[in-house]
Formats: sequence, structure tokens, C-alpha cells
Amino acid sequence: MSHVEQTAEQFAGRMFGAALGAIDILAAHLGDRLGWYRALAEGGPADAAELTARAGGDRRYAREWLEQQACTGVLTVDSDGLFALPSGAAEVLTDRTSLNYLAPLARMIAGAGVQMPGLVRAYSEGGGVGWSEFGVDMRESQSDMNRPWFERRLAADLAGVDDLHALLARPGAKVADIGSGGGWSSIALARAYPELTVDGYDIDEPSVAMAAENAADLAGRVRFRHADAAVDLPAATYDALFAVECVHDMPHPVDVLTGMRKALLPGGAVIVMDEAVEPEFTGPGGEVDRLMYGFSLLVCLPDGMAHPDSVGTGTVMRAAKLREYAEKAGFSAVDVLPIEDFGFWRFYRLTV
Repeated sequence: MSHVEQTAEQFAGRMFGAALGAIDILAAHLGDRLGWYRALAEGGPADAAELTARAGGDRRYAREWLEQQACTGVLTVDSDGLFALPSGAAEVLTDRTSLNYLAPLARMIAGAGVQMPGLVRAYSEGGGVGWSEFGVDMRESQSDMNRPWFERRLAADLAGVDDLHALLARPGAKVADIGSGGGWSSIALARAYPELTVDGYDIDEPSVAMAAENAADLAGRVRFRHADAAVDLPAATYDALFAVECVHDMPHPVDVLTGMRKALLPGGAVIVMDEAVEPEFTGPGGEVDRLMYGFSLLVCLPDGMAHPDSVGTGTVMRAAKLREYAEKAGFSAVDVLPIEDFGFWRFYRLTV
């Protein structure tokens, strides 16, 4: 991609636009967490008094938020002073089942912003900011943003890979879901394959508890464990193992991939889903790489670097880096699965 040098005035304009976008993100976080978007989507147009009567909150702050949202073009306002949330914005901000649901993105960026003092310290002195330090906003935002993709697309797209579908559909098949987070990948697989048993593994204890609650109706077939997959996976146990959007976060990915290889039964499959970044670094880069570098700067790299002797991968894990890790873990090949347009992600199969 070519780079055209900007004048000071042009770059100042870019920074001003970025500031407006940041304000929109933080305002969206307020509307999401306070339940104000949902109150408008479900109850229709409202002024500050009606909005706070429905969803709670302070009326004066609500008025300022409503006016800002109309000023920036998220809400509309009529001649009676009633503010409305248009259907397109309502889907993006409130519909947890939609593939366009992005309210968690605002929550994630806001959650990262809270940690700026720790991030400045890490960037200055080394070390990191661990996942547990980012707290509920970060943990829930990642789970909620992935959920519709897992519920609506994961099993269906995997079923398009014939031999993998046959493996998952086999009676008595067992799967391990490494870095299971909120559990939605495990839940989606179990619901799509009624004979399947899924064990989720995660090193974040609150995520394990959240996943267990999400999968309460599948108790017995879906279990979650607070464990380190590098050392705690049972040998020769699973027909398939998945690592869903987590290898780039791991401080010691080779150890985890080695544990996954050892836990695999003969003829089984190891699947890694990670970010669909470009094969090589370019500057400037495309929007996906720009977003992933943002996640890396603020969340994933500091999380990985919070552990001793971390390899410090970061979110922008290119295919060549995954192949390097897989080879060191004893795999002979890494191939991209024929799954297209799956959000920001790419699927890899690791072959023993």
C-alpha cells in the first residue's frame, strides 16, 4: 500500500477525526452499560425523564447523553424532543444474536482505557498487564462479541469440512476447547453435535465460572476446567482439540500446542482459529491489521508479557509465526481451512 505524506493540517484533521471517534466509542460504552440503548430499542422514543424511568440513571446526565448521541448522528430527535434509536443502530448496539453486534467493541476499548497507567508503566519498564487486571468489561466484551459468530456460524462452517464434520459427529467423540473463555465455542459445538462431549480449559478462573453458567443446560456434555493446557491436558484423550482466538495471547504457545498434540487421539484434528491478518507487515496497512494492532497494543501483548519468559506474540500473529510454533511443538504441517468471511478470523488445521 502506498503512503502519501500528509501536511500538518491534514494530519491534524486526522487526529481530530480520531478524537471524535474515541468520544463516540466511550459514549457508546455508557449507553450500553447503562441499558439506555436497549431501553430505546425496546420502548421506543423517549426524553431524559422517560429514559431514566425505564432504565434508571440520572436525568441530567441522560439529557446530555441523548443530545450528544443525536449530535453525532446515532439517535434521531423529533420536534417534541423525543429521541429514537434507528433500527440499524439498534441491531449493532443491542442485538446480541446479530453478526453486526459491536457494542462489546466499545466495552473492550473502554476497558483497555482504564488500564492506561499500567500500560504506560509496562511500556516503560517491561512486564505487562494481565488479563485478570482488565476486569469484567474486558472479559465479558470478548465473550459477547464472539458469541453470535459461534452460535450462528461456527458449527455450520466446520460442517463444510467433510472429514472434520465426520469426526465431530462420531458417536462418543470428545473435544477439548483450549482458552474457552465464556464458553460459546464449546456450547456451539455441543449443540450442533448431540453425541459430542466438550471439555473447556481456561487459565482465567472467572471465565471458567462464566462459561459454566452459560452452559448450564448442557451440564454433563460440556464441562469447564480452570487449568493450564500446557501441563494439564490428559494424554491421548481427544478426537479434536480447538484453540479459538487464544494462541496469540499465550506466553508459551509452543508448550500449549505440544500439550494439545499429546492429548490428540490417532486420526484426530487440531484446529486453531486466530486473527485473519495479512501474511506480511506493511505500513500503512489495511483495516483488519490496524484493528488487530490496536488490540495488541492495549490488551493482548500486555497480557502475554505479564508472564515470565513470554514469547510476546501479540494479536498480529501471522501465519508464518503460527507455523513456527506448530513445528516446534511437533506438528508436521499447518493448512488454512476453506472457511471464508468468518468475522476477523482464519481457521488453521495442524497436522501431526
